[in-house]
Amino acid sequence: MAFKLLPLLALSSFHFYLIFLTSSVSLTIAGLHQNQNKHGKGHAPPATTCDSKKNPSHCKYVPPGHYYGNNIYDNGRNSVKRSLAHSHKFLNLVDSYLQSPSYYSQSTVRALQDCQLLSELNYEYFSTCFSTVNQSSSVLPYSQAEYIQTILSAILTNQFTCLDGLQTTASDPKVKDDLSVPLLNDTDLHSVSLALFVKGWVPQKKNKPSSSSKGGKNLGFHYGRLPMKMSKPARNIYEHARRHGRKLLQTLTDITSVVISDIAVVSQDGSGNFTTINDAIAAAPSKTAANSGYFLIFITGGVYEEYVNIDKNKRNLMLLGDGINRTVITGNRSVSDGWTTFNSATFAVVGQAFVAVNITVRNTAGPSKRQAVALRNGADMSVFYSCSFEGYQDTLYTHSMRQFYRECDIYGTVDFIFGNAAVVLQNCNIYPRLAMSGQFNSITAQGRTDPNQNTGISIQNAAINAADDLMSALQNGTVVKTYLGRPWKQYSRTVYLQSFMDSLIDASGWKEWDGDFALDTLYYAEYENRGPGSGTGNRVRWPGFHLINATDADNFTAANFVQSDVWLLRTGVPFLTGLI
Repeated sequence: MAFKLLPLLALSSFHFYLIFLTSSVSLTIAGLHQNQNKHGKGHAPPATTCDSKKNPSHCKYVPPGHYYGNNIYDNGRNSVKRSLAHSHKFLNLVDSYLQSPSYYSQSTVRALQDCQLLSELNYEYFSTCFSTVNQSSSVLPYSQAEYIQTILSAILTNQFTCLDGLQTTASDPKVKDDLSVPLLNDTDLHSVSLALFVKGWVPQKKNKPSSSSKGGKNLGFHYGRLPMKMSKPARNIYEHARRHGRKLLQTLTDITSVVISDIAVVSQDGSGNFTTINDAIAAAPSKTAANSGYFLIFITGGVYEEYVNIDKNKRNLMLLGDGINRTVITGNRSVSDGWTTFNSATFAVVGQAFVAVNITVRNTAGPSKRQAVALRNGADMSVFYSCSFEGYQDTLYTHSMRQFYRECDIYGTVDFIFGNAAVVLQNCNIYPRLAMSGQFNSITAQGRTDPNQNTGISIQNAAINAADDLMSALQNGTVVKTYLGRPWKQYSRTVYLQSFMDSLIDASGWKEWDGDFALDTLYYAEYENRGPGSGTGNRVRWPGFHLINATDADNFTAANFVQSDVWLLRTGVPFLTGLI
């Protein structure tokens, strides 16, 4: 996880915004709407649309022509349209630098490549958003509103990821300076677009009641914690694939409850269709529709030393391994070796509706190499089931969009579950490891930068125990403090629900990032946890820390936080919709 950029971020609010507006005459939103109807959501006084934002002044001073409509929907459309234009302009700027990569250091080129990928996504996201708001002047259906709020939230995340990479990795000062100013200005504009969308198009949420209802059908894969053994249905799929290659499997619907369009086998001994995972991914169809089913890639047991990348065009892809510690994907990139945190990942996925089952992903850079990501996930409606993620600092990068993890093992030391997705981790094993001398462990470092983002980390029914190396050190008297999390960004949000916490968890529970940074704007909460480390009598007394009741906890269940009922059923992965 990148270091916090206090000096630069301190300038990212109104001062940079005024620089952007020096050639324009400022006017207030309120002044444009003195005579509008004060009743109804669509006619709320525009000045109130940013009351919940961290910088309300952004909404009061705008360029001529930015807001000129008669209601919030006109203003929202104009804001999104302006953000769309700026995102395209910034993408062109990044592309112009990459036309002559030999002029810059390798670390700068890597940071620019991150920005290019993220900017391409932002332009596509804004195009989708504008198409939606341009056709509607009323509150959207729940699932559609959640999706648009999700991509607008991801846009802000992408902006800060680009900025973090430039500031911490790029070594060319001119590139940093030339890109940081428009990047920060655009981020302010995009934040306004998000605020207006939430105010105008998002319905008031009505949470489903607490329940123990379960979702997911019998996928046919082995659901138990026996990673060394493949289930009979999975073996049937594998044997069928060996015999018939990538032919359409007419009988597969009799084996599993999910729809499979085609199948490929990866085997290092040459007996499958491919010997590398990336070759199989490249062969998968692009931009497939959800109703076409999953393209299934079965990865036989073995250690695959490759950097797996599933780009935005590879949708509805399912990877099935031979089991945890049998199918292993491994790499060793790190920030210390010149990579950005973003592109240090051994496994990176952006393609929508991705599913992975029975796979281990490792980053073996080690504790001394600082940030070294095993999995980076920016795929909307993505699922990891019965997988293991192994690293030290920054193991699991839940970067953006909506994600779900079930019965996974997660190993790490510093901030090893981090990012700014809307993510639920359910029934997972969390294993803090032995940190370097003088280091503490922090399980989470959530990166929410705006209160209108629908993001956060929800950890439900987890088991938090020391990994073997940490357990041995603790038993021998070594003092290593382990915390539930610390605030990476201003509006960091993390909750622990109904989880087991062993005695390694420090009594204070949570760790500050830098003095009093974010302590009054974060949202950290605990509900009905158990175990010797779950006691709340000596927890931190920050304004943003809460001991919540069932009603508040329901906000962070799979049904309410990631809309599990809308998309998780088709994956076949079991899940709990509400509280236990």
